[in-house]
Amino acid sequence: MVLVVGAVVALLIGLVLRPDPPRLPERAAGDQALADAARTAAGDRREALAVALVTPDGTRTAVLGAPADAEMEIGSLTKTFTGALYVDAVERGEVEPTTRLGDVLDLGDSPAAGVTLGDLATHTSGLPRLPSSPARFASSLWAQVTGGNPYGEDLPTLLEQARGVDVDADRDEPVYSNLGFSLLGHAVAAAADTDYATLVDERISRPLELGSVSVPRSADDLTDRAVLGRSTAGRTMDAWTGDDLAPAGGVRANVDDLAAYVRALLDGSAPGAAALDPVRDYAGDEQIGAAWLVTERDGRTITWHNGGTGGFSTWLGLDRDAGTAVVLVSATPESVDEAGMTMLLDQTASERAEEAR
Repeated sequence: MVLVVGAVVALLIGLVLRPDPPRLPERAAGDQALADAARTAAGDRREALAVALVTPDGTRTAVLGAPADAEMEIGSLTKTFTGALYVDAVERGEVEPTTRLGDVLDLGDSPAAGVTLGDLATHTSGLPRLPSSPARFASSLWAQVTGGNPYGEDLPTLLEQARGVDVDADRDEPVYSNLGFSLLGHAVAAAADTDYATLVDERISRPLELGSVSVPRSADDLTDRAVLGRSTAGRTMDAWTGDDLAPAGGVRANVDDLAAYVRALLDGSAPGAAALDPVRDYAGDEQIGAAWLVTERDGRTITWHNGGTGGFSTWLGLDRDAGTAVVLVSATPESVDEAGMTMLLDQTASERAEEAR
């Protein structure tokens, strides 16, 4: 009760002392024309905006409101790293889609122990979005009104929470689960006898030479190139760090490394690139691979994922047939989903028009 009252007081103070909303500058670091297109698509009420466009003709990147090498939270785009690590582990023979969580993580005889990794990778495990408890509710509320980090717990705490959740075995539709992907990443790491951050480094960052990609356990792990997001009202938001969150939304990266990651996905050289391939129906007409969603838009097959944290929103989409991709990372949490999709479809339409000439 004390925490809830404190959160309400903080909210009232925040409303009175609210800073000015952020707005993007005119000049960009990198490709100015690409930055202008991103600003037009996403709007300029943002602290910073990074964009990458990958085509068969090359790669263009730009950053507005931050240095070119700024490291930003990519939110649930992290799940695509986790999906790739899972597929890579299957290819290595370390796990199978039928491997149960209880085979690799200390979950006792809890319902979560019987969930398979294959179901986790496609959000069909029956696990809830997050563990439910009074402490987590209070933490989430406090974070919303103060701009704090609602996560930051260690792996033993996450496992303790997971032992207490129910599994909806009678589910009819997929349920998007941050808890599920957190457990998937930690399970794959445990099967490799390491931790999640080390696994990302050894199997994705180093092979693809992604020097900025990191999984900070706390704010102390942030580099001097780290950008903090701001709310739409202008409040600076704490970084979302912690072992519990890491495989579902804990990665940070700069836009050049995200572009390199995309190129490796498009050409198939990324570890676990088969995560892009759909294996199940998802929602509506969508399908899902290992994290990646696949949808039809304007006659094109788009493979995509989005993300959001307290201070960031992200979108990554690939038109694999055209060899084209767009990445948007906003240091303000207002969605960039439609902006990213619009930019990708516009690029694909432009390329098709060129081919027709």
